[in-house]
Amino acid sequence: MSTTQSERLRELLEPLVSSQGLDLEEIEVESVGRKRVLRVVVDSDEGADLDAIADVSRALSAKLDETDAMGAGEYTLEVGTPGAERELKEHRHYVRATDRLVKFQLAEDGELLARILRVEDDGLDVEVPGVKGRKPTAKRLAFEDIVKARVQVEFSRKDKKEEEA
Repeated sequence: MSTTQSERLRELLEPLVSSQGLDLEEIEVESVGRKRVLRVVVDSDEGADLDAIADVSRALSAKLDETDAMGAGEYTLEVGTPGAERELKEHRHYVRATDRLVKFQLAEDGELLARILRVEDDGLDVEVPGVKGRKPTAKRLAFEDIVKARVQVEFSRKDKKEEEA
């Protein structure tokens, strides 16, 4: 997809997504055989439930039908939310990942697995889990030191209330 088409789609769709109380996270056009698939990823601070996804999908479909943004060929519109192991790119992504376990790729210190405790304008406070019975340690990360960050799925996390009991 050309940058021009991507920019045009973003300009067309972002106001509609925002009017539904959501953020437009990604737009991707992929060719699948003779058909094309337009994938739109949306999210919000509160998350997006199935009703919100359905509402925004209908609004985007109607808008795309009344314009030529996708051209004359057939395409399929897919609207969804970021996956469970989403990559954190924007400040708001870090805020939404507060209290989640994240794998950080740092510019100088390699990889770090830590839980986000607090997000500020210049960086974040994280808690590095203790190993072999040791207590967790607090650490401050500046955004400029983070090369990549991805939320990790936790299947067996204890609730804080259970830990305090």
